[in-house]
Amino acid sequence: MIEKTCPVHGIPFVGEKCPKEGCKERPVVSTTIYWCKHHKIPLYEKECPLCKQEGRREDICEYLATDVRPVFPEEKVLLAILKNEENPLAYDGYSIWCGGNGYFIDGKRLETNIREWDSKPFEEIKEIKEKYDLYINLTDRTFFNNNIENFVRANIDRYNEITDEAIAYIQSFKENYQLEDMFVSFSGGKDSTVTSDLVTRAFSTNLVTHIFGDTTLEFPLTYQYRERFAKDHRVIRARNYEKNFTELVQQIGPPSRVMRWCCTVFKTGAITKTLTQAFRGKTNVLTFYGIRRSESASRSKYERETESPKITKQTVVSPIINWIDFDVWLYILTRKIDFNYAYKLGYSRVGCWCCPNNGRWSEFLSKIHMYQQAEQWRNTLIDFARQIGKPDPENYVDGGFWKARQGGQGLEIANTSIIAYEPCATEDDAFNYELQNVITEDLYELFKPFGYINKTLGNERLGEVYVLDKKGSVVLVLKGRLGTNRLKVTIKNSHIAGAKNLQQAEQKIQCQLTKYQMCLACGACASVCKHNAITVHIKRDTSNSDDLNGQDINAKDTEGELVYKIDDDRCIRCTECVNHFDAGCYMRKVLGIKRN
Repeated sequence: MIEKTCPVHGIPFVGEKCPKEGCKERPVVSTTIYWCKHHKIPLYEKECPLCKQEGRREDICEYLATDVRPVFPEEKVLLAILKNEENPLAYDGYSIWCGGNGYFIDGKRLETNIREWDSKPFEEIKEIKEKYDLYINLTDRTFFNNNIENFVRANIDRYNEITDEAIAYIQSFKENYQLEDMFVSFSGGKDSTVTSDLVTRAFSTNLVTHIFGDTTLEFPLTYQYRERFAKDHRVIRARNYEKNFTELVQQIGPPSRVMRWCCTVFKTGAITKTLTQAFRGKTNVLTFYGIRRSESASRSKYERETESPKITKQTVVSPIINWIDFDVWLYILTRKIDFNYAYKLGYSRVGCWCCPNNGRWSEFLSKIHMYQQAEQWRNTLIDFARQIGKPDPENYVDGGFWKARQGGQGLEIANTSIIAYEPCATEDDAFNYELQNVITEDLYELFKPFGYINKTLGNERLGEVYVLDKKGSVVLVLKGRLGTNRLKVTIKNSHIAGAKNLQQAEQKIQCQLTKYQMCLACGACASVCKHNAITVHIKRDTSNSDDLNGQDINAKDTEGELVYKIDDDRCIRCTECVNHFDAGCYMRKVLGIKRN
């Protein structure tokens, strides 16, 4: 049961906001899942419909948890081994569910020690996996299947309620969008699977495009599921082919809970590029997300419909935003739709397998089911810890301290975030910079957001380049010879990029110079440009690629060369790419260090 109450007026209500006029407070949401002792199933309502039908007493249901998910036979075997049961198949005949507070076996708490299990040495984990493999194909699924059937029958009213509401919500966008203007964001997880099925049913077609954001760090079972899913749906893969995750970890450090650069580099940027190519010429695209408020504290604040904060071409709608895990699994098991088998192993979420936000149980499962990858990842983290001078690298990794890291302390590349400059002694509006990269033609691309590049007005011998506004007035004067690292910038208009004075204008110049020194082709700049004016990539051989992101968009560029281009015709000089990120560059945000 889900209840919403206004925190100000104390009024219970149904819907998104308090019914009191003028009140904009978000509701306090409380959920309760009950347990039927007789049928051994979780219930949304306090009374069991099956017991009613059988003429049983209606008062045997009790509180179980705030939310639950089913525990499949595959996870039961592992739990039995970890609990030192004599028979690893001992739990086959029990109804086991997992809630936020742990596991429940026939409605009673099952004591677990996940911290202790996750702390086991790799050799011992390998032995557990060997035992698991001996028994996994011997499980008897009869009880589990019957138990799930009763779960579905008893909660059919809840299924009908959430399904009808979600489908009606999706259909409300029919008038303003055509099928070719929309797509489902498909991760291979349970939430996007359900969202896809709802969209398919709402529009009575499987022709809606799905974009699969391949971070290159997906579970092997996710890739297998994607292949099955793509047989019946139109799926486009969005993938950053230009970056290697392990190489980036060595260069800028692993992502952390504080700074998950992996999402921007391997997901947001790749999806933006795919959107540009798949929905070319469209100014707005309707996106169906499987995001739910109950997933995390940050997502609890999300609206059901909004403009994407990360990808500026999207209007995002989340049909199942108010569903809990119980609802998602009720839908999947009622509809009997295919889903990612990683959930059968015990994973509650199936994003990147080495995500710093993963819990200990997920990390332990990866050691069991992805032994080699998990061991290699640990070694990579230990190497990084040594690189930045940690006194006890193994403790730094095994204790999870790497997940809290931030900034680029100890990393050589972080020094490129520092811009050395001084005001000109003879001109108040001029500044002299000493760059860490020599000046090339690429530098001028980064000044296009401020205006139009003109190389004919200045003194070519001195390396003078002018930046003009639409009226032809001079905005900036750049002076620096190609192949040198000394650049003088004279600011003729101190209101560039929304600056209010000369000091702020100079900071805008630093933003672009920071990009010039730090750019790793992460794609963050391109993702914030609504007009598809920015192209950032590493030139590579695309002859063997069959995905949209593999298209060769700059055939003349040299293999391995970083390409940062701004299309003069598309750029409207809004300077969003200058102002969007701290200090102008996303990598500057990731690698920020204390300055001496």
